[in-house]
Amino acid sequence: MAGTGNTGGANARPQYSWIAGIRRLTRYRLVIPIKRSIHSPVHTARGVMVGIAWAMTPTIGLQMPLVFVTWLITRRLFRWDFNVVIGMVWTWATNVVTMVPAYYGFYVTGQFMLGRSDAGKTGYGEFRQLMDRTLVEGADVGWFEWTTNAFSAIIHGWGVPMAVGCIPWAIAAGWVSYVWTLKFVHKYR
Repeated sequence: MAGTGNTGGANARPQYSWIAGIRRLTRYRLVIPIKRSIHSPVHTARGVMVGIAWAMTPTIGLQMPLVFVTWLITRRLFRWDFNVVIGMVWTWATNVVTMVPAYYGFYVTGQFMLGRSDAGKTGYGEFRQLMDRTLVEGADVGWFEWTTNAFSAIIHGWGVPMAVGCIPWAIAAGWVSYVWTLKFVHKYR
């Protein structure tokens, strides 16, 4: 089958470069659900906004449950609804691959917001070593003790600047994603 990318028989899957594969996966998992949503453009855009806002926080691994809790609270208490499934999917914008660069951005922003003079002095390599030391140090102890030590080091070391620094990122990224999604859905429909 010339030109189709197939390498074998009738059931062979097309071969993609890893970049094309990521682009295809992103389109399939993030863009197509927006296009196929049966809800209003505002409802869909709110879901993307909430998902991206939670994605821009140092809570990798908890983001999808946090979107669900946000949906429950805003729906029940404020009668403000959004597409919870799309919100959960868009938390994938940050993941294990993008975690360290995102956390570094939060950290530097937080240092600056807290008025610390060394805000720009910690380079990315130093930050990565700090994370590695915090998360790997004492790995030979029991799970509970390691978790307690790591949590304490995160809170006292770089957790507060990250928690403060993620706020402007979450607000800005949430707003931009809301506006972009609203325009995209209106244009598509």
